[in-house]
Amino acid sequence: MTELLGIQQPGLLATLQDLGRFGYQAQGITEGGPMDERAFLWANRLLGNPYNAAQIEITLGQFKAQFSRATLFVVTGADFPLKLNDKTVKSWRVTQAQAGDTLAVGSNESGLRCYLAVPGGFQAKPVFGSVATVVRDGLGGLRQQGQPLQSGDVLTAATGVSKTLESRRPSSSVVTAIPNRPVLSLVPAAQVQQFSRTARQLLVKQTYRVTEKHDRMGVRLQGQQALPDSPASMISEPLPIGSVQVPADGQPIVMMNDHQTLGGYPKIGVLSWTARSILAQLPAGRKFQFRWLELAEAQRELRQVWRFFNIQR
Repeated sequence: MTELLGIQQPGLLATLQDLGRFGYQAQGITEGGPMDERAFLWANRLLGNPYNAAQIEITLGQFKAQFSRATLFVVTGADFPLKLNDKTVKSWRVTQAQAGDTLAVGSNESGLRCYLAVPGGFQAKPVFGSVATVVRDGLGGLRQQGQPLQSGDVLTAATGVSKTLESRRPSSSVVTAIPNRPVLSLVPAAQVQQFSRTARQLLVKQTYRVTEKHDRMGVRLQGQQALPDSPASMISEPLPIGSVQVPADGQPIVMMNDHQTLGGYPKIGVLSWTARSILAQLPAGRKFQFRWLELAEAQRELRQVWRFFNIQR
């Protein structure tokens, strides 16, 4: 491994992420990993990386870094403006960088997060089997203590990369943009039967707005109407990623990657894999709707994803 990338400007939040740590929730350790898992997996696929190769998750752009040697790279996720030195480059396309080149990631309203990947993945010492950065738990990252990347940090990666993947991108049939008014699929689960029929119907009938209270732990939503007759809080139980909790005020909260492992609010459902990646890109004020999805259909989607990206756990 040799030095590859020097961080000059991390922006609001830049963290090292692989696909996350698994098998530790019983110890109170959450998964972490990329908020937009779809974009993350595509970046590794485009470079021919293992599915779990570590990348940099960049939140809201304003990121700048310099390559210390020649390499390929790709940026996926939100379609932020990208410049290599002073030349505009495209996201979702493998690009060649030379030693000394500077990559600048701007910002716009296309989404919240993008992913910078290089061949072989960025290197760091795993903590509980993963380099995923979870700031809340003080785990993972470049220093193994959960800190975001900082100006002056230097990252290493594998060497000896072929140039044959340059300009590689997803086929034209793959839609990479986030819809203007997304519809997020939700699997009925957990305490769904404790919600009234009126509440279950209202959840998918009305429009929701992403509030300013959203981060890597969770996303608070605001509906036109609060869900009526919400069940009372209960004894805390395990929380899967994508759980949609409904507190007493009747306004849902979606649990995201860095969520706590236990929760005492009733859960009306769990987001599908695609829905989680879409929600991870929706800024405050963005509106969307839910739709119910059968468990079998959600499982079929996930099996297809695992086969396509060669995920093995």
